[in-house]
Amino acid sequence: MGKSRVSNVLIDIITLAMGLGLVSTVWAMDPVEEDPDIERSFTSTLIGALSTRVASEEELSCPENQWTSGTYSMSRASFTRRFRVHVPAGYDPLVYTPLIVAFHGWGGDEDEFLGNAAVRSNLDQTGFITVAPVGLGPGEPDFNYASWSFSGSTTGLDGDGVNSLVTGDTADICDAKATPNYTYGSCSGVAANTCSWTHCLDDDIEFAIELVEEVSNNLCIDRDRVFAVGGSNGGAFVWDLVRDGEGAGVFAATASLTGLPHRGYLDAPASSGEKPALLITGTNDQTVPPGAWGDERFTTTTDGDVYYYASATSVTKVWAEAAGCDVASAATPFDVGIDRLECRAWSGCSDDSNWPPVLDCRHTMGHIYGLTWSWPLITDFFSRVSAEE
Repeated sequence: MGKSRVSNVLIDIITLAMGLGLVSTVWAMDPVEEDPDIERSFTSTLIGALSTRVASEEELSCPENQWTSGTYSMSRASFTRRFRVHVPAGYDPLVYTPLIVAFHGWGGDEDEFLGNAAVRSNLDQTGFITVAPVGLGPGEPDFNYASWSFSGSTTGLDGDGVNSLVTGDTADICDAKATPNYTYGSCSGVAANTCSWTHCLDDDIEFAIELVEEVSNNLCIDRDRVFAVGGSNGGAFVWDLVRDGEGAGVFAATASLTGLPHRGYLDAPASSGEKPALLITGTNDQTVPPGAWGDERFTTTTDGDVYYYASATSVTKVWAEAAGCDVASAATPFDVGIDRLECRAWSGCSDDSNWPPVLDCRHTMGHIYGLTWSWPLITDFFSRVSAEE
C-alpha cells in the first residue's frame, strides 16, 4: 500500500474511532515526511481496538477465572497436547478478543512464533490472543519431528493421480527414488509409499477445533474472529483446516507462511462465500517453491528432496474464485508497503473494500518466515478482513 493510501485509510479509521468514542484527539500527520512504519503501527492498533467488542450483561459468557500468558496442556486421544498462550498487554477479561492459532513448521514447537519478541510486541499492539500448539511425532511410537498431517502427507499420494498426458507421471507426492524415507511409524498401513512424512496419530483438524474450544473456556474469545496461521508444514495444514466443514465454521481466515498443499489438492474452502487467505512465499525457496507468477503447474523442491507442491497461483486462484473474484484475468499487483515483497490479487470480488480477500505475496527470500515484517502484515490482514464482514 502506498503512503497516500495508508494515510487515507488512517483518516477513515480515526474518523470512525472518534465517532465511537475510542479516540478524542487527532493530530496532524504529514503523509510524506512521517515514518510509514509508525502509520501502519497506529493503523493496526486502531483496527485491533475496533475489532473487539464489550460483552453486555445479556450476552456475557466470558469465563470467570481466566488464563494468563504461559504454557498449558490438554488431553486428547490419549495424548497430552502442549501449547503456549500469549495474552496481550491491556487485555480486558470482559471484552471479546480475537484469537490466532499458530501452527509451527516440521520439527518446530510452541516457541517458533511466540518465542519471537517482534511477534509478541505486535500482538500487544494489535490485541490478538495467540495460542501456539505443538504437533505430534516426537514421542512414541514415532520418535520423529513434531508435525501436522494434511492431504497427501500421510499416504504419500497426490490429489490428481496419474496424468496420462505427463510422461513418467506417478500418483506420488515425491520422487521416491530421489527422496529419503521419512515415513513415521504410526503411518504403517496408511503410507502407500516412502513419500509419507508426517504423523498418523490423531486428526489434527479435530484437535485444532477442540483447542479453540479449550481456549474459549479460559479466555474471552470473539468466536467470529478466530484465525489460523501456519509456517511451512503448519502453513500447508491451514489450507486443509478450512476445506473441512467444521474447521471452516470455526476459523474465519487463514495465513500461510511458506506452506502450500501437495500436488493436486486444490479443493476450495468448505464455507459458502469467501474465506479470506493470505499466502506469503519466497521466490528463492527451494523447499516449497511458489512457482512463477500466473503458472498453475505444480512445483518441485530442489533442496535435496524431490517433493511436488501445488503452485501459489493455482491455490490462491481457487480461493479467489470462491470469494467471488474475477479470475478470468490475471491477478494484478497490490501494494502493502513492504520492501522486496510483491503481492497480487484478483479484482471484482464480492467485497469491494480496499483490501482483497485473497492475497498472494512473494518475497525475495528462501524458506524462512521473516517475522519482523510478515507477522505485522498477517495481523493487519486479519484485522481488515474481519472488520469488513
